[in-house]
Amino acid sequence: MVPGYAPLDDPPPEVCRALRDAAARGARVVSVCTGAFALAAAGLLDGKRATTHWKNAQRLQTLYPDVSVDAGVLYIDEGRISTSAGVAAGIDLCLHLVRKDYGTEAANSIARRMLVAPHREGGQIQFMERPVAAPLDLFADTCAWARQNLAEPLTVDDLAAHAGWAPRSFTRKFVSEAGAPPLRWLDDQRIAEACRLLETTDLTVQAIAGRTGLGTTANFRLQFERRFTTTPSSYRRLYQGRNRAAVPA
Repeated sequence: MVPGYAPLDDPPPEVCRALRDAAARGARVVSVCTGAFALAAAGLLDGKRATTHWKNAQRLQTLYPDVSVDAGVLYIDEGRISTSAGVAAGIDLCLHLVRKDYGTEAANSIARRMLVAPHREGGQIQFMERPVAAPLDLFADTCAWARQNLAEPLTVDDLAAHAGWAPRSFTRKFVSEAGAPPLRWLDDQRIAEACRLLETTDLTVQAIAGRTGLGTTANFRLQFERRFTTTPSSYRRLYQGRNRAAVPA
């Protein structure tokens, strides 16, 4: 078991050698959080899927291009080599390994004793910081107007008209400033607002879908699950810490 560590320098040669020797003997090798960097330095992750904390995932991929880094999951079990995301995800992985070796009853018993969930829904993407979109100087007023009118079925033509530009010219300049097409930017704003409402209010999923312009409840759930691999209700429980009765709009 390799715990997380910092700074993320390569471990000493004797550590890498010990890890390779253990793997060669058939030992199960597991990393928690940034411990994956030690496994990668030892060559144990070459050609395999692996994960680490989302803040360090890109660095792991850059340093070790032969590793297929997945920053969206809590843990990855590759048989004798397993990796987990953050510290809590290390607990998830250990419970998974107990479940795999000794069955569900044993894993559930340990989880109850530790006061943790036997299995968490979704992946680490639901815990990632959502970066605030860079301010668009040229279209700042239009972006602010769009955020205030997310419930409306806004189109590129609507955004361009508000900005006083022709649609094609608006789209070209918007992509240049924002790095994304207008409608993709708008979808990101809708999802970000939906997350905020799930985290801070008791509005129903239907009400949130309406307020953010995400359409029907079914469409909202579909888009949300595709992006976060969890349901809106599970996301709300995660961030509000308790079951709360949702109220209508």
